[in-house]
Amino acid sequence: MAEPEQVGTAPPQDSRPPAVAPLFEQPGVLTPRGKFVLEPSLQFGYSSSNRVVLVGYTIIPALLIGLVDVREVKRNTTTATITGRYGLSNRAELELKVPYVYRSDSTVSREIFTGTGVDRVFDTSGRGIGDAELALRYQLNEGGADRPYYVAGLRFKSRTGDDPFSVVTDCTKRCVGPNASGTGLPLELPTGSGFYALQPSLTWLYSSDPAILFGGVSYLYNFKRDNVNRRVLGGELEPLGRIEPGDVIGFNFGVGLALNDRALISFGYDHSSIARTRQNGVPVAGSVRTQLGTLLTGFSYRISDRRTVNIAVGAGLTRDTPDVQLSFRLPMTF
Repeated sequence: MAEPEQVGTAPPQDSRPPAVAPLFEQPGVLTPRGKFVLEPSLQFGYSSSNRVVLVGYTIIPALLIGLVDVREVKRNTTTATITGRYGLSNRAELELKVPYVYRSDSTVSREIFTGTGVDRVFDTSGRGIGDAELALRYQLNEGGADRPYYVAGLRFKSRTGDDPFSVVTDCTKRCVGPNASGTGLPLELPTGSGFYALQPSLTWLYSSDPAILFGGVSYLYNFKRDNVNRRVLGGELEPLGRIEPGDVIGFNFGVGLALNDRALISFGYDHSSIARTRQNGVPVAGSVRTQLGTLLTGFSYRISDRRTVNIAVGAGLTRDTPDVQLSFRLPMTF
């Protein structure tokens, strides 16, 4: 019996992870070999916090004898970033990110020793180049329809932005200690963290038609600095010694849905746990482990084969997280 004729060949299996509407910093889909992606982006964040401190004693539950310290802080941060990604191979890419940061803070306070009826407004701002970043990502496996994709990453953060110790605070001599004077608030806001950092990460994607499940874990290690000095009024320096910022453990997860062949929508959650900051080997007074939780929604629309519009909205779920985050990205492939 004659064998049936072969009428065609099966199309080659695509070993690249499926596309999702990006929510987090690290992209899921790597840049193809020899291709270059230029991605301008704009991100806005707003946060507000209130603090009330009662210094005194009560003689009946409804009456306080003493002083009240009330502060309300509103913060606005806008970051414009140029990101370039180049595909070293079909499973590896190199990324360079350069941000420009504009920050503005408004602090409304009723400080102790000035009377509870006296309000003071302290406005400050800062703008300039932020901390540039260099990252390398590699897809560990081929994945498939019933197998997850794993992408490992390594990110290095520089100190190209103005750090918190180089800007001038409103202290006359010292911001801490027996001779402290002033609030310790900076007269100009920094645009960088002031520390080098290294962050390994692992991202996974799993296609479960019609949804795409994704997530990741990361660990950010901040390098300590010795002989740190804080700049106060008059050009004087207040010695702080060795500063060790807390490391950050992060994880995220989400789900993506394809609305049609051009539009994608994603929902996710991002969480970061920041350890206590240490000064000269001792935890800084008032420093505690901080938890940051953000609920995110993203939308992606493919304008053409080379251009895509990505929009994401984030809402803070913990007190220390920004109340709202908005981001706009326009990756262009060359």
